[in-house]
Amino acid sequence: MIPMQLALISTVAQVDFADLSMVSAAIQKQIVRDFEPVWNAPATIDAFATLDDVPVGYWPIIVVEAVAHGGQHRDRNGQPFALIEGGTSWSLAASHEALEMLADPFGSRLIAGASPAPGQGRVEFLVEICDPCEDDDFAYTVNGVLVSDFYTPNYFDPVTAAGVRYSFTGALTAPREVLPGGYLTWHEPVGGDWFQLRRFTADPEIKNLGPLPIGSEAIRTMIDRLTPETYRLGRLDESRRSVVGARAARRSIAAATAARAQCWRDTIESLKLKKPGR
Repeated sequence: MIPMQLALISTVAQVDFADLSMVSAAIQKQIVRDFEPVWNAPATIDAFATLDDVPVGYWPIIVVEAVAHGGQHRDRNGQPFALIEGGTSWSLAASHEALEMLADPFGSRLIAGASPAPGQGRVEFLVEICDPCEDDDFAYTVNGVLVSDFYTPNYFDPVTAAGVRYSFTGALTAPREVLPGGYLTWHEPVGGDWFQLRRFTADPEIKNLGPLPIGSEAIRTMIDRLTPETYRLGRLDESRRSVVGARAARRSIAAATAARAQCWRDTIESLKLKKPGR
């Protein structure tokens, strides 16, 4: 399979190129180590200073100040791109959008299965691999950077089986489970309406979103607009446990990183050519 190529770009001052490079390296490691072996979708993600620097053929994930409708979109040529808000936890949103873009680049992939709603029978689930476990309570860190959990293809298995991983972290423990703060979207083909199982409050609810208009937009783009209760992953409060934990993880590896850097400097210095007579 030809690897997909993603670009990470910032249009806000608070996220500079050093930040982009650190987060793109973490997401690249997540893709290669955690995501690709499960979803068989090889990819690269690279940081670029400006949109003008992004080579043709890359799908951009763009950090912006604020946006009414974040998430994945399609450009005038039908190619995917994503917008995320540049807050304290923007790396979590970037990971979320990167993984969902790789699992379903054009935002309209459906997988059949048994409906969570009683009496509906067989329905078509929209592939949004981070949404049922998107809450930051289920995130994890890579290189001290906060990244998103995601479900595996077994998430749509007909029954629960022992020893099966339903999300990378193991937070999801059964097919079609939705964790607090998450949601699952599906299409009921007989009536034509779209539904969501939501856990934005203490009690789960199934909400009828109605039919979606036929047009050029991706299904995921339209669904995102109909799910305003989802808080902005890129702007979590600094006191959130996940944000505090990621900050602590970065501190814990800082000493080792600094020591390794000094080792490289010492080695480079020892290999420098000495001028004659010295």
